[in-house]
Amino acid sequence: MKIIIVGNGKTGFYLADQLSRDGHDVTVVDKDPAQLRKSQNTQDVITYTGDAVDAQILQEAGVGSANLLIALTSSDEINLLCCMLARELGTPHTIARVRDPKLLRGLSVMWNTLGLSLSVNPELEAATEISRQLILPADVKVDFFAKGRVEMVEYTIPEGSPLCGIRLPQLTQKLKMQILVCAAVRGGDVLIPDGSYTITAGDRIGIAGSPAEIAKFFRLIDPARKKAKTVVLVGGSTVSYYLARLLHENNLRVCIVEKDKERAEYLADVLPRADVTWGDGSDEEILREEGLDGADALVALTAMDQENIVISMSAQARGVAKVITKIDHTQLSGIISKVNIRNVVTPHLIAAAQVQRYVRAMQSSLGSNVEALSSIMDGRAEALEFKVTEAFRGIGVPLRELRPKKGYLIACVIRKRQTIFPRGEDVIQPGDSVIVVTTHVGLNNLSDIMS
Repeated sequence: MKIIIVGNGKTGFYLADQLSRDGHDVTVVDKDPAQLRKSQNTQDVITYTGDAVDAQILQEAGVGSANLLIALTSSDEINLLCCMLARELGTPHTIARVRDPKLLRGLSVMWNTLGLSLSVNPELEAATEISRQLILPADVKVDFFAKGRVEMVEYTIPEGSPLCGIRLPQLTQKLKMQILVCAAVRGGDVLIPDGSYTITAGDRIGIAGSPAEIAKFFRLIDPARKKAKTVVLVGGSTVSYYLARLLHENNLRVCIVEKDKERAEYLADVLPRADVTWGDGSDEEILREEGLDGADALVALTAMDQENIVISMSAQARGVAKVITKIDHTQLSGIISKVNIRNVVTPHLIAAAQVQRYVRAMQSSLGSNVEALSSIMDGRAEALEFKVTEAFRGIGVPLRELRPKKGYLIACVIRKRQTIFPRGEDVIQPGDSVIVVTTHVGLNNLSDIMS
C-alpha cells in the first residue's frame, strides 16, 4: 500500500521504519529538514519538506493516489485539518493523532464530518495499558475493539479455578455478567466453543466484554488476588490525567505529585477525587509524606526518562509491590534492564502498534468492510471488526436463524452507544459494528460467515 506519514517525531519515525520494512511504499512529510535527515539516511522512504496543511506539498507527496495518510504532528488541530484536506484530495483512509481531552470529547460528535478512519492518542493508550497492568492479572493478553468499548482478553485457567467444570451456558448465569467466551485453546487445538464446551484447568480462553465487565470478571473468579488499592502517580502529565480517571472508575485511590504549581492546581480542579500535591516527586521525603510506604503501586510519569528511572528504583528499594515506569526513549532499554525495572510503558510505541493493527486490517481486507483485525490465541485465530452495510445478507435475520458456519462466532454487536452480546433473538442492522471471532484466517466479508 502507499502510505503518507505527516510528522516525523518519535512515533512517525518508528512507524515509517516498521511500515517500510513490511513492504509498504512510505512517504514522510515534515516541515523541519533536520527531522527528515535521519529517515533519509536510515530508512527506505521518500521524504518531502513542507507544511502539513499545504495542499501543494501533499499533492507532490502523492496524496491523491495514497491508500492511507497518518497525521502525527505535535498539533491536534493541524492533524485533523491535514486529514480533512487529504480526504478532499483523494486519500480514502486517514488517521490523526489527537491528544487533547477536550478535543477528544468532540470527536465522537464530528466523526463523520471529519471523515477519520481512526484517531490515536499515545497518552490515553499508555494510561489504558498501565491501568490494565494495575487491575488485571499479569498473564492476561488484551486487545481492544469498537474504540475501546470492547475488550478481548486471553486467560489461562489455573488449577482449582472456580470456573473448572462449568459449561458455557451456565457461565453468565453463575457470574451474572455480560461476557462471552469466544475462543479456546485446549491440548494444542484452537476452537470456537459451543454450548457443550466445559471449562477445564489448563484451557486458554478468549473472553469478550466491556472493560468494566472484564475487570469485574477477574475480581469474581480470583477474589484473593491482591489488587492495587492506592496508587501514587509521580508527574501530572496528560497520561496521569487519563490514568487517574481510569483508576477512579475502578475505585482505586489516586495520589498525584506534580512539581509545577499551575499544573497541580489544574489537576486538583479537574480530578476532585484525586489527592494532588504540589511538590517534587523525586524527593523521597515528599513521597513518604504522600504515603508511598503504604501504597500498593507507584507509576513514574514525569517528562524526564532518567528521573522516572531513579524514582522507580527508589520505590522498588522501599518495597512498593508494583512499580511502572514511563519511558519515551527506547535507547535507554539497556540501562532499564541492568537496574531490573520490569514494568515499562512507552506511549509512542503503543500508539504505533495501534496504527500497525489498522494497517494490517486494511491490507487483509482491501475491498471489504473490515474495520480492525487482531490475531489471537497465539496467532491461530482472528478477531475482526466489521462495519455492517446494506449488502450484508443477514440484515434483520434473528441470529438463531443466521447460523454462522462452523469456526465462526459473532461475539459482539455495537449499535451507536449500545454494546450487545447477542442472543438468539437479536438481529444485525445497517450501521452496526460486528465483532467476529474465527479460526479461519482470511475472512474478508461479513456475509462469508453465513451458511
